[in-house]
Amino acid sequence: MEPITVQHTFPPIFDKNSRLLILGTVPSVKSRKNDFYYGHPQNRFWKLIAILCGEKTPVTKEEKTEMLLRHGIALYDVVERCTIVGSSDSSIKDVVPVDLTPILEKTGNIPIFANGATAEKLYRKYLFPKTGISAVKLPSTSPANAAWSLSRLEEAWREAMEPYLG
Repeated sequence: MEPITVQHTFPPIFDKNSRLLILGTVPSVKSRKNDFYYGHPQNRFWKLIAILCGEKTPVTKEEKTEMLLRHGIALYDVVERCTIVGSSDSSIKDVVPVDLTPILEKTGNIPIFANGATAEKLYRKYLFPKTGISAVKLPSTSPANAAWSLSRLEEAWREAMEPYLG
């Protein structure tokens, strides 16, 4: 499979009541096709966030967005544009990072959580020098992170995020 250049095409989710920000790397093939975050059916992100928020798993883009905003969760990715092979984070090159300024201007300097090691590494390299806010690395919800069961993910994410969840 050849690397392709991808451009992030959907906006961040946030409002003035957002109390924490979760950052992924870049939308996967399925997410780009569905034009929304965490579109791969095996990705545990939406199921996990629903558990943490005490809600049923949302299905539509609108339900997902409303759940995040209800609970003060902002969502975006680190990468605005890059070259990538398929959906493989390890193949990401030629990174152009997103601009977090519009989010942080509206929310203030809220805690930042990275969904996976690559998101945290890219955040630290490209965005931390601009924001000055350290990101907390959380285990990835990706199906590629099969070593982490949903219950293990819940435990780790809850421990890190609980003080900020509403």
